[in-house]
Parts: sequence; C-alpha cells; structure tokens
Amino acid sequence: MGEYKPETLQMQKASAKRTKIKILVVDDHPVVRKGLQACLGRQARLKVVGEAADGNEAIRRARELEPDVVLLDLDLPGLSGLAVAELLRKETPKVRILVLSVHKNRDYIFRIIQSGAHGYVSKEASPEELLLAIESVCEGEAFFAPQIAQAALREFVTSGGKKQPFIQLTTREREVLALIAEGQSNKEVANRLGIGVRTIETHRERIMEKLNIHTIAGLTRFAIRNGVISLEESRPALRR
Repeated sequence: MGEYKPETLQMQKASAKRTKIKILVVDDHPVVRKGLQACLGRQARLKVVGEAADGNEAIRRARELEPDVVLLDLDLPGLSGLAVAELLRKETPKVRILVLSVHKNRDYIFRIIQSGAHGYVSKEASPEELLLAIESVCEGEAFFAPQIAQAALREFVTSGGKKQPFIQLTTREREVLALIAEGQSNKEVANRLGIGVRTIETHRERIMEKLNIHTIAGLTRFAIRNGVISLEESRPALRR
C-alpha cells in the first residue's frame, strides 16, 4: 500500500477549486434571470448552464443539464420552490440547492431547511455574499446567515422538532394540492399529471385528512401560507 500523503488531499481540493461550477438559474422573472446570469458570468469560476421559469421546467432542466448548483427562487408557477427542492433532493441528490428569495420570516426559513435546501441567500445580498454561498454549498457546506440559522433553531425548539402538517404530505400529494389550490378540477389535475380521476380523488381525500382541512378554500389558504402557490395563482379557487 502506498504511503498516504496529506498533500494529495490538498491537491484534490485545489483542483476542484479550479473547476467551473455549473449553475442552473430558476426564477419566473426574465429580468431577474438575465440579471443573475450577467452577475454570475463575471465570476471566472462560475458557468451558468441554463435557466428555468417554473417548477416543472426546473426539474426537467436539472435532469438534462446536471448542474452543480441550482439557484432557486421560491415563488414559481406550478410547483413551488419548496416542492422543487424536495424533488431535486430525491431525484438528483448530487445537485446542491441554494434558495435565493425575498422571504425572511422564520416559518418560511424553517420550511426551506426542511425541504432539504443546502443554503439560503436573500435577494438583497451582495454579489460577494452570493458567490460565497455558491462556493460553500458546492463544497458540501450549508450556507445560512447566522440570524437565519438562529431563527430556524428557535422554531425547531419551540415546535419540539415535530413535523408540521405540510411535511407529512408526499411529493405527489403536494403536486395535487398545488393544482387544486390553483382552481383546477379533479379531471384537469388528472390530465395534467397523467393519472386517473379516481386516483386524484383519493389523493385529495388523504390531503384533507392529513391537514384536517375539508374545503377547497381552506386548502388554498393553506397552500398560500406554506408557499406551495402564490396569491395570484390561487385567485380562481378563492373565488369559488
């Protein structure tokens, strides 16, 4: 057996740092996507390999492009950023997920952590902080500002570490919840997901039972509070 040399690990790390970090930018605003690409494009170590404007496209592009880091907004059409983060963690575990959002309240941050995201950066952050966050998550570290981490820890301690109702839903149930909350009928949801109407009805019954919510309006309000959909997407369901 060859003798272990500490220099070897250092050389591997140095080599990794010379490798470009491939990034997928996910945001529903074209101006934001272009601005991020321009900002990141000025960094020698970063390479934007693609972009996506909604949750479903984000999942598809992540599978196709195999980025190192997905820079993910939370307020997306279709699947929310939280649902995208959970799906990516299951389907593409090597991809690092960095949430870039305006949401700062502790409940939202706690859900971001529970979704499996590797880090969170405010959209008000400087380019230097964004670069540090990308490099940190790419190297296997978590990146959360100290005040954010403290708020999440307080929430965890207060809840006793118990799972919130939203966390009990399966990925499919969250997809169904999002579409129902957008005002789509069982038939429309079934066509969208490519499954039977009866299966959708079963999913809806289980969602209502798990959440102890038994009206479409109630499900819609729950979906908005938990970041599954935005207020604009929910208007058809709320009008019912």
